[in-house]
Amino acid sequence: MDKRAYDLWGVDTSSSVTFEDLSSHIHPADRDRVRAAFAATRAILGAYEIDFRILVNEEVRWVSARGQGNDSGIVNRIMFGIFLDVTGRKQAEEGNELLAGEMSHRVKNLLTIATALTLRTSRSAKTAEDMANDLINRLSSLGRAHDLVRPLPGTEGKAALLGDLLSVLLAPYDDLGAFTGRVRVSVPRMGVGDSAATTIALVVHELATNSLKYGALSVETGTLDVSCTFDGSDVVLAWTERGGPPVSEPTGPAGFGSRLVNRSIAGQLAGSLAYDWSAEGLVVTLRMDKSRLSK
Repeated sequence: MDKRAYDLWGVDTSSSVTFEDLSSHIHPADRDRVRAAFAATRAILGAYEIDFRILVNEEVRWVSARGQGNDSGIVNRIMFGIFLDVTGRKQAEEGNELLAGEMSHRVKNLLTIATALTLRTSRSAKTAEDMANDLINRLSSLGRAHDLVRPLPGTEGKAALLGDLLSVLLAPYDDLGAFTGRVRVSVPRMGVGDSAATTIALVVHELATNSLKYGALSVETGTLDVSCTFDGSDVVLAWTERGGPPVSEPTGPAGFGSRLVNRSIAGQLAGSLAYDWSAEGLVVTLRMDKSRLSK
């Protein structure tokens, strides 16, 4: 073990280090896998490589261990190999996987919404030309709303007023029922920053997609009310659906969209989401730190 290896593993400098000394720092989720892999190197000819996590105090690091197998005859039980700190690479890979999953989820949502818009438009249009014009307008509105779900490069300061942001996001769904104005937005005048606007847009886009598939927006007479109140230093946004089909709390693990939304709210807005699966319709309460809205 050279100095860099001691620093990487966070162990005290000593004349010798055993496998057990290092094993105590391996992440519990990886420990059995690493033990099995190192045991297997005794019978493997040629090079081996394994990546795993270690814990140094509260920090998680990724290590790539590389060496030569078939070392059963090593002298004085000393192993030869190298440790590489690959934390940066692993974080980049995890970020790319998350981004790919997020984009895939958004594309599926958009396709679902576009299909629903087409079906609803075909029911109300009297001619093919009317349907084409109506559908183009609705898809254009959906495109403007989708632009708000991603940060735009070079933007700074206030992104929008909260009421305007919500109105633009929900405009594609407002006239999909038996009457216009079934989507109502009532919030106090307040500005939101670029990061907060992106997070709020992501949440609203997810809720609207689910409502269009399963909730109040999936039927002609369903309504949606979005209102806002203050609770100390928090801004509380209420999403209230009425007149839709019966709803029930989902069972099983949360889907990718739910995990993405919860992680975004907690990380960007220091907030949380609460769901009330009432008989009258779904009520979602979004709680956000007021100071985060300007960022």
